[in-house]
Amino acid sequence: MLVHAPDARVVRLAPMATPDLPDPSPAADDAPASDVMYTPLPGEKQLTLRAVAAGCMVGSIVSCTNIYIGLKIGWTFGASIVSAVLGFAFFSAIGKRLSVLETNITQTAGSAAGAMASAAGLVAAIPAMEMLGFELEVWQLMAWTASIAFLGVFFAVPLRRQMVEIDKLRFPTGTATAETVLAMVAEAAEAAKKARVLLITGISAGLFTLASYFVPFLESPPLHEWLGWGFLATAAEWGFTVYLGPALFGAGFLIGPRVALSLLLGAVVAWGVIGPAVKSAGWVDGPVMSYATGPRGWVLWPGVALMVSEALTTLALSWKTFARALRAPTAVGDAKDDPNAIPNRWWMGGLVAGTAFAAVMAWAVFDIAPWLTLIAVALSSVLAIVAVRSVGETDINPIGGMGKVTQLVYGGLAPGQTGTNLMTAAITGAGASQAGDMMQDLKTGYLLGASPRKQFQAQLVGICAGILLVVPAYFLFTGAFELGSDKMPAPAAMAWKAMAELLTQGVDALPQGAGMAVVVACAVGVTLALLGRVESIKGRVPSGLAMGIAFIVPAYYSLVMFYGLVAWWIWKRRDPEGVAKYNFALASGLVVGEGLMGMVNAALKLLGVSPLFGS
Repeated sequence: MLVHAPDARVVRLAPMATPDLPDPSPAADDAPASDVMYTPLPGEKQLTLRAVAAGCMVGSIVSCTNIYIGLKIGWTFGASIVSAVLGFAFFSAIGKRLSVLETNITQTAGSAAGAMASAAGLVAAIPAMEMLGFELEVWQLMAWTASIAFLGVFFAVPLRRQMVEIDKLRFPTGTATAETVLAMVAEAAEAAKKARVLLITGISAGLFTLASYFVPFLESPPLHEWLGWGFLATAAEWGFTVYLGPALFGAGFLIGPRVALSLLLGAVVAWGVIGPAVKSAGWVDGPVMSYATGPRGWVLWPGVALMVSEALTTLALSWKTFARALRAPTAVGDAKDDPNAIPNRWWMGGLVAGTAFAAVMAWAVFDIAPWLTLIAVALSSVLAIVAVRSVGETDINPIGGMGKVTQLVYGGLAPGQTGTNLMTAAITGAGASQAGDMMQDLKTGYLLGASPRKQFQAQLVGICAGILLVVPAYFLFTGAFELGSDKMPAPAAMAWKAMAELLTQGVDALPQGAGMAVVVACAVGVTLALLGRVESIKGRVPSGLAMGIAFIVPAYYSLVMFYGLVAWWIWKRRDPEGVAKYNFALASGLVVGEGLMGMVNAALKLLGVSPLFGS
């Protein structure tokens, strides 16, 4: 399962990895090349209506929950494995089992639909624009999303044969998905158990989330008020309260010790040390959680600097991957000789049409000159090559760093234009990020002997399904909860917004005394990236990205993910076999359950339904 980090960089989890965060996967150079795992049966079903429909349904649900979780912590979760598990289990339960190739189509369509929250910029660039005062109509956002949603798929097609068939890059998440599909077919009963765990935890999380709307202290018990202890009241003022959100608790099961502990460290440093020191020095005098006059608006800057510096340094240290990617030929294959190959006219025509559509919509919606959009698409095509190879070798998509490089480029091309800086970088990042994600699906298909042409078609349908649901979900959440509030802190958007403001306003964008903090944070980010390359200690080096996120979100968000890690540790100690089998299903259920019921809660808030107790 993939996870997208705040600024669109990707990290994998379960088969574990992390979003812009840790790198738990070994390098591809140390791994044997993978061979095809499965030979399809003669006449085996593949691109069927039921397979595509199941993938679109599950993927669209994941995409909607990704809006909710992404606006909370800046990460989004992939839908490949959850789509495969739920689709296969559902049809097995009614006696209509999916074939191996149908299950592959289900995960392909689900992955494409699930990626739409991040591909459309709905957890980063778009909310950043709204926080700058830009208002979007539903039709405008729908058209914008459609205009950039397909670019990554078209970028991926000409790279498939080279990266997957010739270089045989491992694509760890894609390989893990193929292994999951084959394991489910071999042990259908086990797949049903995993689906049952996912559904039970999802329903439980949903009911808890609904109950918390009417009785808020279930989710956020005010211990400092109940116990009346002075030090608890002081800690609560700085965000050190108890929060029991199921989604973030479940995330603690997935992100691993390095990331969870980095979040905890970042929360302590930001809200327990730097924030109080800044207020004591008189550099801010407003409420703690005020962006305009309080410590929150001050600690944002070193947090962003920490994330950006680590991402850019990691990107620079990956120069070998860049070199290999940019010198690699882009073999496509001849569709005339292979009925399963993707015809060149499909992706070429789609790329031309998609580029034109993106240029028109960027001009109509955001007043971005068409030539700037054309440059963004051209940059995205180059970065897509790098993204695909990086994902294939390490399972990490370095869009975080590349997105910041793009913002730097447009800081020179369009000085003073904050909106243009954000949205052109969004175009570049979306295409490159999506290309890396989609290639994981094509790797799964290759290992299972699937037809690339049919997978390509499933991806296009999945994207359309994702668009139809993800945009309304975005308006539902942002209509009910203010962006930048404790409920929706939108850390990814804050990072993008801060970077754009710094590039367009210069040091005037920094609050009093923050300049030195930014310099120190950059030095720390560079150091962490360098230490992360030292083989003997890299697993114990804190994640700069995770620490930076903890500077932006309230401390209790970091704490609840740490609670999840503790629960995972206890479970693993007592039942390691159970963790290996059901960790992903349980955690995914918690995330999806709260995300879906979060939509219901948002609707209740818009309808003016009041809680039974408190507020």
